[in-house]
Amino acid sequence: MTEQLRIGVVGAGYWGPNLARNFRSSPDWDLVAICDLDGERAQRLADQVGGVRVVTDLDELLRSDDIDAIAVATPARTHHGIALAALAAGKHVMVEKPLADTGGRGRAMVETAAASGLVLMADHTYCYTPAVLKIRELIEEGALGDILFIDSVRINLGLIQPDVDVFWDLAPHDLSIIDFILPGGLHPTTVSAHGADPLGAGKACVGYLVLPLANGAIAHVHVNWLSPTKIRQMVIGGTKRTLVWDDLNPQQRLSVYDRGVDLGLQALDGAERKAATVSYRLGDTWSPALPEKEALGSMASEFAASIRESRPPRTDGRAGLRVLSVLEAATRSLGGFGAVTPVEADRVLIGETR
Repeated sequence: MTEQLRIGVVGAGYWGPNLARNFRSSPDWDLVAICDLDGERAQRLADQVGGVRVVTDLDELLRSDDIDAIAVATPARTHHGIALAALAAGKHVMVEKPLADTGGRGRAMVETAAASGLVLMADHTYCYTPAVLKIRELIEEGALGDILFIDSVRINLGLIQPDVDVFWDLAPHDLSIIDFILPGGLHPTTVSAHGADPLGAGKACVGYLVLPLANGAIAHVHVNWLSPTKIRQMVIGGTKRTLVWDDLNPQQRLSVYDRGVDLGLQALDGAERKAATVSYRLGDTWSPALPEKEALGSMASEFAASIRESRPPRTDGRAGLRVLSVLEAATRSLGGFGAVTPVEADRVLIGETR
């Protein structure tokens, strides 16, 4: 049996308990410690997962010889400092979304990890769900054909965050999924973002992102904190088939439609040209079978495998940087009232692996 890796969870707030529970139950990991500035909160979480060491000082945790890696579940503004300290201490690092609060800080994290020969993983949880793994598989094998459009909706009556707008809170999920399922990842050249603050909260509470994709395709992301109904849906249209993912429908999360539009060619006067003739395909609909497996459990396994195999995880730091580059461009576009804004991705792509 492969010897377990040892991990400490940093942050016992909203997301930390989910990470602690999954690392505790994973055969790949030995959960050694919970670290949080609030000792009582850390102790409550430690008790919930069967009793592990409680630490209130990050430096003390990083000095521990019985820690191989840390999982960071703290506000994004703290990710950079915690990750650099952990990497300097020789620890592998997994960071919840978004990777950092700026592209520059995220880049420093990626470069430091690479220079240290350590794993830096972005916890893009949705990428490890059975549904998203199946979507990636279907696109890779060409079942949908060439991608024409992606339309994603993530809305609910949610918590208005004190430090970030709705784009930085919700859109990382959709962007990380799109980055994961597209061959080669998400590399838009521009972004256009429109947001509204009808409550006067001082930040966008409703937002729309438009991203051009390769070969004339387009992606659209709608995020909203104010909707009384909860929708988690993505529609991916291809030249062969269209896929609909409804994450709130446990009976049929994925539906693949053999339906679409074809623009045919016809000959006029001996010259081939595109005609205005449109034909519609009306074929079958099917729903792929999906295994029941918790995404965070798969994420924990992938983190361990990447460390043991000395390879980048499927959602590595560069995947986190690609998401950050879009978020930063969206913020600039928002400041320009929806202006089409270039994505500064040149530095993100250097040395990239997929």
